[in-house]
Amino acid sequence: MDNHLSYQAPSDSAALSINQTPPNQSATWKDFITLTKPGIIRSNLIAVFAGFWVASQWDIQIGKMILTLLGTVLVMASACVYNNYFDRELDLKMERTRNRALPTGLLKPKVVLWYAFVLGVLGLADLFIFSGVLAGIFGLIGMLVYAVVYTMWLKRSSTWSTSVGAISGAMPPVIGYVAVTNTVDMGAILLFGLLFLWQPPHFWALGIRRVEEYRAAGYPLLPVVKGIQRTKIQIIPYLVLLVPIPILMYTLGYTGIVFMIVSLLLSLVWLYLGIRGFKAKNDDAWAKKLFFFSINYLTISLIVMILDTVH
Repeated sequence: MDNHLSYQAPSDSAALSINQTPPNQSATWKDFITLTKPGIIRSNLIAVFAGFWVASQWDIQIGKMILTLLGTVLVMASACVYNNYFDRELDLKMERTRNRALPTGLLKPKVVLWYAFVLGVLGLADLFIFSGVLAGIFGLIGMLVYAVVYTMWLKRSSTWSTSVGAISGAMPPVIGYVAVTNTVDMGAILLFGLLFLWQPPHFWALGIRRVEEYRAAGYPLLPVVKGIQRTKIQIIPYLVLLVPIPILMYTLGYTGIVFMIVSLLLSLVWLYLGIRGFKAKNDDAWAKKLFFFSINYLTISLIVMILDTVH
């Protein structure tokens, strides 16, 4: 995945529209909430909680857990707001993003930048002070990878963006885990692996469904640069590597056998669906099924992981 696609700046008229506030409209608190991408935060909150719970083995420090969740939410929110800030011109090119508060001029870039900065400072301070140095470091890594490495660099230049960007998405359960253990052991590594390996197949399935939209916007996403067939091939190694994770989490004593069975079956079904893509007559229908299965895969796996953590 080493091909590059040069980023083309939007036209002058498109750039101008960024600074044009729609008449008779003003930003509301909902616009500020939307900038933080609540859907991403909700799903990652479950991952933070799962990491904290697995490490605690049912011996929960409620206060520390709440502060860890809060700190991680603020850090994730900051990274998402930075993402919106740096992508404000690119967002004009895509139908699903062009009506956001920044591209339409409803919110000014300077305000959004300060908003991201304040959220980040508060979140990192919370993690370093109340959840430990390791939790703070992993929070900082997640924020920098998403806002700088992914958003400012790779998203505009390389098909590696999805895989490298997955590092930030895999930080939440690790933050929750090390907040309890204060160490990086196999539990932290396996939790990282689960979330890291989940993301590229999930996002590439979405990319296949919207390949022409990404192409028009100038995003060097794998399906755009290498094609759908290559993307199908690229998905398989990630799905294969997911298979042993629930087995290892059970054999090493982090979870019970119920999680191993459920997550293993889900992993095998997801792999089967991925392989079926090579014979799919309708790539869009296949990618849609793969995308929605990936959401259910992660949700069910994390919930069962929490319920079946070893006492």
